Amino acid sequence: MSKVLILFSHPNLEKSWANARLMNYINHKSGVTFHDLYEEYPNFNIDIEYEKSLLLKHDIIIWHHPIFWYSCPALMKQWIDLVLEFQWAYGPNGNALKGKRCFNVITTGSARIFYGEKGPHNYSIQTFLKPFEQTATLCGMTYLPPFAIMGVHRLSEEELKIYAEKYVALLDLLIDDVPFEVKKGCDFLNDIIELKK
Repeated sequence: MSKVLILFSHPNLEKSWANARLMNYINHKSGVTFHDLYEEYPNFNIDIEYEKSLLLKHDIIIWHHPIFWYSCPALMKQWIDLVLEFQWAYGPNGNALKGKRCFNVITTGSARIFYGEKGPHNYSIQTFLKPFEQTATLCGMTYLPPFAIMGVHRLSEEELKIYAEKYVALLDLLIDDVPFEVKKGCDFLNDIIELKK
């Protein structure tokens, strides 16, 4: 069985009905360590050695965050800048994370159709997540497509419930080491998760 570390970053969680509800589904899930960075480090004083120890204890790393101005919240960026050190996470002798799988779980205010060449945001979500993909690649990790909940302001409770159930189903597959195929051109992990009826 694999162990999953969810690095959660949201500075205004009390205003995020979507992420708050997702948390209710995954917060105490067996096999998952839910690590709320803003709860842990409200003053941005990251304990680098503790964070490294967490990474070493887990097989799958998830960066879970809203998309803020086409990127992640500031504390998550600081976490990446400080924790993923040269000669530990990357570099000639930096192989601590080699072979681990990682991906983003993101929420966006805009719907999927607004991303891409024809939308007002001009670029795809995958383009905005390229820094995460390259970070994972540099650290020798396998980067998977994102799990995305998009257009959260217009989602009904039932629609959000389906996303949450798919998130849990994905975590179950990962924890149980169930092989699943991510075909070339797959944009989002949620597109390959089928819920049992």
